[in-house]
Amino acid sequence: MAATPEETTGRNGVVITKRPLRDKDHPGYRTYEVYQRERVGESTEKIKPIQLTSEDYRVNPYPLVEILRENYPCYRDWLANSYWITQYNDVTSIFADEANFETRPKAWLYGMTDFGRNLRDERPVLAAEERLIDANAADIAEALAAALSDRSEANLATSFAAPFATTLLCRQLDLPADQQDAFTALYWRMQRGTSWQPGLQQDGLQALHELVLFFEPILSDRKARPGDDLVSAMIEVGGDATSAADVVMTLLEGDHETLHGALANLWFLLLTHPEEYAKARSEKRLMKLAYLETLRHSTPVITAQRFTRHEVERFGRLLPEGARLLCSAAAANRDPRIFEDPDRFIVDRRDMCQREPRGHYRADGLATGIAFGLGKPSKHPAVPEDRPRSRYAITRDTAVTASIILSECLPDLKLAPDAKPQLSSLTVGEMHTCWQLEITTQ
Repeated sequence: MAATPEETTGRNGVVITKRPLRDKDHPGYRTYEVYQRERVGESTEKIKPIQLTSEDYRVNPYPLVEILRENYPCYRDWLANSYWITQYNDVTSIFADEANFETRPKAWLYGMTDFGRNLRDERPVLAAEERLIDANAADIAEALAAALSDRSEANLATSFAAPFATTLLCRQLDLPADQQDAFTALYWRMQRGTSWQPGLQQDGLQALHELVLFFEPILSDRKARPGDDLVSAMIEVGGDATSAADVVMTLLEGDHETLHGALANLWFLLLTHPEEYAKARSEKRLMKLAYLETLRHSTPVITAQRFTRHEVERFGRLLPEGARLLCSAAAANRDPRIFEDPDRFIVDRRDMCQREPRGHYRADGLATGIAFGLGKPSKHPAVPEDRPRSRYAITRDTAVTASIILSECLPDLKLAPDAKPQLSSLTVGEMHTCWQLEITTQ
């Protein structure tokens, strides 16, 4: 005899029929199918999906993701058709699990996976990137710091952090000085075009095509006269078949957020925590730890998308093939299960580095905090003999070098008296950093 269906009235007034799972005429659903049919008000009363695209989240995501982490660690976001993953061990397990999950390239977000080749991880390109960054970082930082020393007040975010990152990229590409501003504007628009907002997507797509035209004459010149730059390194990998689209795709897949955002966030935290700043400037080792603690406490890339390669059973759910998981570094990096007093910025934090899930060490020296923009931790030694350092290590060393130079050139650097800096994103999902960091140098 079939069981009697149960009727209940939802909070929106709609009558819902709940059939017993053992009804032979209605044999029930698989785990994820039951989960799909839950109403938001029934299972997640403490938060609503629309809050995750709100102005509050754009400015300060931490209170909202804390609610998710402590109450709904695998949260079904109906508006974004995604699952939010927020606990540290869950996020890192998904981030490292290539058998079940994948990261799709930025070109996929543009719908242009066959537009050009991404040569970013080829050995000659990696070697050129390391060599050129190491050769130019100190000179650029010194020039920017000298310019600031001539001014009594400035916005450190726009006068140091942002131009340091973009000028360093222009130096790697060996672009003439009169072309650097045009390139920087197009590059920034292209990277912002990976947003979910249609306006930014269209503008980014246009910038992408304009960058192809921008690099065509440069590429022809480098094929005829190779130099010590990234474009020449790409030609070394791709040969005469290397196209301007290959150059643009390689740049698109690069990380433009971590160096810029982490530098701004590092100085935001140092200047708003004078005691910690005093520690960090006392020796290079502590400035390095301050940078690593910044990636944990206020990482600029606060979420990353992972997709299931096939149906995956995880977190008590059966995730369908192609499900999008939003891994939250903002939540995971302040997980109290992993970090003691996680909301505090502590330069010499004792639980900075430790063993990763599945027994992996972060051999490249990254803190336990997650930094999505730089990908997975390197499996190679911290200072490899037969290959370039990891991008984690290069970015860390570059940021530390720039910060030490800035602190030495501007010993009286401090926040302006009326400054009220804060972290925020330009739009939901973009880099979360400090855009206004007003300082005095005297």
